[in-house]
Amino acid sequence: MTYGGSTIAGNLSQDTITLATDPIPNYTFGCLQKTAGSSVPPQGVLGLGRGPLSLLSQSQNLYQSTFSYCLPSIRSPNFSGSLRLGPSGQPVRIKYTPLLKNPRRPSLYYVNLIGIRVGRRIVDIPPSAIAFNPSTGAGTIIDSGTVFTRLVEPAYVAVRDAFRRRVRVANVTSLGGFDTCYSVPINAPTITFMFSGMNVTLPQENLLLHSTAGSITCLAMASAPALNVIANMQQQNHRVVFDVPNSRMGVA
Repeated sequence: MTYGGSTIAGNLSQDTITLATDPIPNYTFGCLQKTAGSSVPPQGVLGLGRGPLSLLSQSQNLYQSTFSYCLPSIRSPNFSGSLRLGPSGQPVRIKYTPLLKNPRRPSLYYVNLIGIRVGRRIVDIPPSAIAFNPSTGAGTIIDSGTVFTRLVEPAYVAVRDAFRRRVRVANVTSLGGFDTCYSVPINAPTITFMFSGMNVTLPQENLLLHSTAGSITCLAMASAPALNVIANMQQQNHRVVFDVPNSRMGVA
């Protein structure tokens, strides 16, 4: 099989797995013998999508296809995140946006991104760049398995240019796949993702990546060919709730 940019080979196995005190009999999982590429982490991958072999689908009668996670800050080495399975104990005070289904990519969690603000100003993005399109698979997904947010090029360029104007530092450089980097300290604006029914405003910590030496700071976003992906660095320090039976996703 392929996963991201990796090729994987192994055995498909079945066993009873127990999560806390909850047994899941005949649980199907892959046991890898070989991987080529860098997309599969050494710890393995836990499937939380809508595909038939995901943990969510196989534990449906236990957890009602409802879960949430909180990803820790990448700058907090001693803080671990948490995964909460099932409807009980999920946040009560939380805003939701509808989950959409896209037949071209049925396992992914699509949402309706209606706009992006940089600071207080809504960025002028061509509607086609963020439109949900079930016939092509275009639109916006929430994904915990991608590190940096990617926006289709017209949307990315509009957001990036608005960000650069707000930062007002002339010497913009690039580093790796990032094209908006600074070698002097900057004061970054917030970026707000506007969804149907809720807005999610990201502070500097969720937007800026610092080089190992600490001398360069980059906007941690890049352009993508066809799909907008709200990735895990941008989700850190938020609790993200997926309530599949009610077709909604919440952020607290």
